[in-house]
Amino acid sequence: MSEQAVYDWIRKQIAANDVVLFMKGTKGFPQCGFSSQVNQILDHLGVDFKDVNVLEDMGIRDGIKTFTNWPTIPQLYVKGEFVGGCDIIREMFQEGELQQLLDEKGVPHDKETKQA
Repeated sequence: MSEQAVYDWIRKQIAANDVVLFMKGTKGFPQCGFSSQVNQILDHLGVDFKDVNVLEDMGIRDGIKTFTNWPTIPQLYVKGEFVGGCDIIREMFQEGELQQLLDEKGVPHDKETKQA
């Protein structure tokens, strides 16, 4: 797949899903600690999200990094907006900012869940 084709595919995933997590592994079987942490945070908040396993396609794995100009995986998108990687998501969750962002974007989640 060409770089442009990869970018187009990434754009389609982001546009078609309210929340997308580009991760190593899947929701049911994360294959790195950082992907697992973000997966757990989203699960804890009851957020329905699309998981994209970057380990299945090197074009997507490399492409997502250049697409966002962000060097690491996982990468979380909410309503088409790149939010960040593991450290940023964890910090946002702990401060209640992730929950606030989900509210502002109209993404359903468990409102009773407080920060860690």
